[in-house]
Amino acid sequence: MVGTTEVMNHNVHSNGPIHNSNGALEEKVDELRRVMGKAEGDPLRIVCVGAGAWGSVFAAMLQDSYGHLREKVQIRIWRRPGRSVDRATAEHLFEVINSREDVLRRLIRRCAYLKYVEARLGDRTLNADEILKDGFCMNMIDTPLCPLKVVTNLQEAVWDADVVVNGLPSTETREVFEQISRYWKERITAPVIISLAKGVEAELEPELRIVTPTQMINRATGVPMENILYLGGPNIASEIYNKEYANARICGAEKWRRPLAKFLRQPHFIVWDNGDLVTHEVMGGLKNVYAIGAGMVAALTNESATSKSVYFAHCTSEMIFITHMLAEEPEKLAGPLLADTYVTLLKGRNAWYGQNLAKGELSLEMGDSIKGKGMIQGVSAVKAFYELLCQASLSVLHPEENKPVAPVELCPILKTLYKILITREFACQAILQALRDEAMNDPRDRIMIAQTHAVYRPSLLGHQP
Repeated sequence: MVGTTEVMNHNVHSNGPIHNSNGALEEKVDELRRVMGKAEGDPLRIVCVGAGAWGSVFAAMLQDSYGHLREKVQIRIWRRPGRSVDRATAEHLFEVINSREDVLRRLIRRCAYLKYVEARLGDRTLNADEILKDGFCMNMIDTPLCPLKVVTNLQEAVWDADVVVNGLPSTETREVFEQISRYWKERITAPVIISLAKGVEAELEPELRIVTPTQMINRATGVPMENILYLGGPNIASEIYNKEYANARICGAEKWRRPLAKFLRQPHFIVWDNGDLVTHEVMGGLKNVYAIGAGMVAALTNESATSKSVYFAHCTSEMIFITHMLAEEPEKLAGPLLADTYVTLLKGRNAWYGQNLAKGELSLEMGDSIKGKGMIQGVSAVKAFYELLCQASLSVLHPEENKPVAPVELCPILKTLYKILITREFACQAILQALRDEAMNDPRDRIMIAQTHAVYRPSLLGHQP
């Protein structure tokens, strides 16, 4: 982030130039304040709900950029209170602190260092919200962030927020926003909500459809869909905070996505805007499904480049097939989806989860919320996509058997992952057996079916035919 450095960068992007000076930052705040109708002396209130890796980094990036403009913008993050930091994590945290002179000096200046010494010695127990105030996220201890304003009372955090950032896993989004809706009953104007969640649910009645986090928020709170946006891209949270070049799309109604894209854009984090909210959101969930399998293949083949490339060919062909069912013009998604898939397969937590399951270092009995990593959203996404695509009412013609079959029958990797992760019929080794099945179709055949047959089902995303 740019902090208080007086530097100007004149790179131009589709949403306008990037300016990297204090004056330009203040102009960006003023512009968003005008769009949101904020009166003089009334600060723009931004709150991130959820303190996982991406939610914490998102809040920290905003704090780094705009935190010095306290009279114009206030940035806070909410997380649940009470989660304690175990001794092993406290010891590791102490090592991280002492390896970073800037962090060490900051804690000493803030009179906060002693508590980490005491925790290291076992004389004190730290809480997750306590260390987050000093810039340490439980899911990303090795990447210290800037100090953050942390609120543990949800009502206090959100009741007057102008912009709410959903940093919760998709599996928790509905529950928390139903609670939030109770605090917004007296609001006159609806807030703007930016969802970072990548996950989906399958709804089988009254009609088949995928439900995304933005739709969960809409249903839970009554906030109109035009005020709810999705931000996603091929990003690893720790690398973004360390200023690795990255890009993302903010998707939703033009009224909000354009000014927010401008406000969120940084020299190393380019944000474009796009009107196709739901499809991008679903694709963000879909790639997590196949990332788990990629991790399994990597572990089971000792990182064989050949095996991983075979898996990539098959999983991308399945994703192409599924996107043709969900999107009228799926070719427009090819770049963003493949980029997001690529980075997730390389370094994402879902690939890490699959890898450690296959190595035996994790077990399914541990659940899909893993210490130090957070929620593995690909697990629930496997269940959602399988349950949807196994429905006979969505049948497509099998290329060899020349008879209608449920779409999942043409997605052997998805089917195998479901039987490994959800029903637990198979061990992780089954993913290799699926790849090596001599009866498996050429990935090209699956793509040809998608392109030459009428497989598009607009109702799956709630669109009208």
